[in-house]
Amino acid sequence: MFTVYHFSSKCIPGLYNMSKRQLLLLSSSKVHGHGFLEYAENDICDLLSEHNVTSVLFVPYALRNHDKYLKKVQQPFKKWGFQVDGIHSENPLEAVGKAQAIFIGGGNTFRLLKTLYDLNLVKAIRKRVLEDGIPYIGASAGTNVATVSINTTNDMPIVYPPSFEALNLVPFNINPHYQDPDLTSTHKGETREERILEYLEEKESYPVLGLREGCTLHVKNNTAILKGIRSARLFSKEQKPREFDVGSDLSFLLKDQY
Repeated sequence: MFTVYHFSSKCIPGLYNMSKRQLLLLSSSKVHGHGFLEYAENDICDLLSEHNVTSVLFVPYALRNHDKYLKKVQQPFKKWGFQVDGIHSENPLEAVGKAQAIFIGGGNTFRLLKTLYDLNLVKAIRKRVLEDGIPYIGASAGTNVATVSINTTNDMPIVYPPSFEALNLVPFNINPHYQDPDLTSTHKGETREERILEYLEEKESYPVLGLREGCTLHVKNNTAILKGIRSARLFSKEQKPREFDVGSDLSFLLKDQY
């Protein structure tokens, strides 16, 4: 029997207005023409340096081989002057409790969220980010779990988490790796846009920000700015999808009433 968790903003009045969020939510860690995390190097370094971070806690649970994943992440951070420690190398709750910053990488979102629940890390991470104000960096699956729920992930449900509700660091959903329809393709399957619109048909649904490869959303307290090298597409219930260029202010997405 599974426990059902409810962490939506509707259940926690004023949560977002009182938060101390410092988030970088990346569509992906790998972008064509760039090295691993390279396109977001300046944004990552600025965020960590601004908060005097010297060591980052990496959460590799979206992939099976944690040690291999850790070594891959350590390479660019070491070049930038930051130490990276794996949460799997020590007591996870204690590691979160003393972390200066948290980075959750990509992989399978269902595997990631299930592990966070299994290790009782969902509330612990949320507390450190929203109450203590430590920087949070997410890429792909790590961005998915930063939102209200993982309902708009692109991944296959290879495992079953006790709930689709996630860290709830922002009161909307994200679709990383968003792809526009290929008008020259003969493929007749559903497009990414059609799948997102199907999600929005549900009564309990939230706006979905489609982050194309190379997109980064920078959330600082109650402001949200689109950064990176690509535009983003926003889907909202009973509204036409809207395009937002790099530099756009998306702070309206952080308001509960929206």
